[in-house]
Amino acid sequence: MGNNGNDPVIVVGGGIGGLATALGLAQADKNVQVLEQAPEIGEIGAGIQLAANATNVLQRLGVMDKISEVSVFPKRLVLMDAYTGKELSALDLGEIYKERYGAPYVVLHRSDMQRILLEACEAHPNIEIRTNQQITSTKDNGNSVDVVTASGAIHSGSAVIGADGLWSTTRKQFSDDDPVCSQYVAYRGAIPMEEVTNVGNLDDVYMWIGRNMHVVQYPVRRGELYNQVVVFKSSQYRKEIERTDQWGTPEEMDEVFSNTCEKVKTAISFISRQKRWPMYDRNPIDNWTDGNITLMGDAAHPMLQYLAQGACQALEDASYLTDTVLKHGDDFKSAFLEYQQERLPRTAYVQRSARSWGEIIHTENPTATLLRNVILKQRTEKDFTFIDRYHGYNKAAMEVN
Repeated sequence: MGNNGNDPVIVVGGGIGGLATALGLAQADKNVQVLEQAPEIGEIGAGIQLAANATNVLQRLGVMDKISEVSVFPKRLVLMDAYTGKELSALDLGEIYKERYGAPYVVLHRSDMQRILLEACEAHPNIEIRTNQQITSTKDNGNSVDVVTASGAIHSGSAVIGADGLWSTTRKQFSDDDPVCSQYVAYRGAIPMEEVTNVGNLDDVYMWIGRNMHVVQYPVRRGELYNQVVVFKSSQYRKEIERTDQWGTPEEMDEVFSNTCEKVKTAISFISRQKRWPMYDRNPIDNWTDGNITLMGDAAHPMLQYLAQGACQALEDASYLTDTVLKHGDDFKSAFLEYQQERLPRTAYVQRSARSWGEIIHTENPTATLLRNVILKQRTEKDFTFIDRYHGYNKAAMEVN
């Protein structure tokens, strides 16, 4: 194990952000214990898009070669009109993108990414992973921390990092806020590539946009599968039925997309209807650190998916947190405060931006739609103005010794 005695840094949550944080801290010579509530660490869902601000971190962590083996490197990110079927705007994701940001844009299956991070953590001597750990409370004792599980077990460590997602238990130390329901739902799935017909260039990421809805399509797993995500705002939503499946139903999905172009209708016909994902975020909070306890990823700043930045921001967190721990050694209080000082305004900006971009792509207003489309059509594929502030963040790419 590492050189800082027997008190590990406890990471609550074995998702993408938690595993990346564990790996970064282990590479910084800290002992790490990951506590995951599920019986085994795995990922449902479908594809994930990783911009350069994320792949820079994966390069730093030493897992990018394995990520590349199961990824697709798309050539363009294309915004399409869901009704006319015409291209509105595109972004070149090729060599010019990689040169600008120092890392590629990739798309892959979430389960592939989580598996690669998990295998890297399992192979590292400084990391212990425990599953079936339902966390009920966390206490900072000054020089140590205690994490209590539902079974009554107590895990003691030197610090705690809450990486337990949107419905975080650890966050309750800092805020009694609730997740905010966007009234949108998502249906996701990946189909075998041989079943794919009636789509455009398979090297591109497509986002079809329209009133209160959009569809995202791209290949994953070396091009063997085609990932599709269908998102729409439910007119059936009411606060009193929020935690039920009575809104955003497959029947409503068919109705919402009934007047779209043929390519979008084809995508809808292939989508899996067994599981729906209600879409939540939270309002930014002004503090997520207290002594030797801090938050990261969706536990700190869950965001809507419209900028494809949720996992990217978690990876930025993991890398910057590693830097501040490297700088401050076992003074976790100082490390966590410096981490928060950098990350809190950055992530709050991205959270709010995701909401704003959602309003822009989903607008019902004809004037706003016209203005949006005119602006989009005027930009070139090599105009990175809109994404520099997201993809160009490079404070997370320092080398670990």
